[in-house]
Amino acid sequence: MNVETTRFGTIDVQEADIITFPEGMLGFSKLHQYVLIERVDSSLFLWLQALKKPSVAFPLLEPQIFEKGYQVKLADEDRKLLKLDTQLKFAKVFSIITIPSDPTKMTANLKAPIVLNLKQRLAKQVILHDQDYPIRAGIFNELQHHCAAAHKPIFPDNEAPTYQAIHITEDLEGTIEQNA
Repeated sequence: MNVETTRFGTIDVQEADIITFPEGMLGFSKLHQYVLIERVDSSLFLWLQALKKPSVAFPLLEPQIFEKGYQVKLADEDRKLLKLDTQLKFAKVFSIITIPSDPTKMTANLKAPIVLNLKQRLAKQVILHDQDYPIRAGIFNELQHHCAAAHKPIFPDNEAPTYQAIHITEDLEGTIEQNA
């Protein structure tokens, strides 16, 4: 199916790539279906695009890029909702990124990450009540170091970037603490 978006134009999305947020996201409780989108030129950023509202898309990064040792301890109710009781290996964690007009002031929300069950394609924005992570962690310096080591720019130069939906697979490494 084709999904119209405000930022990325028309994206071809397969039914198997749709991620369901049973409870919606914080501030977006009525939007339940999303898709992950990436730039074809392999930018670091992924985007979580709402299917029913073309203007709603959140930039995402894996928090380990800028916060070494970052782990999520899921509450029992979150594990049940995500169907991760015995299958933590299928969990993937992302931080929502805020990119202001001055990108050096870019921040990541480490307090309320997106947890995705890759096998079930279920997700939830969880609040880490028992973990002391900031809502607005400055990340630009860490991104610069990561990109320099990987020989990639933070923001690739491309006049007309192309975007595509990400096919959800079960073989991505998770960041959920096993004994939580």
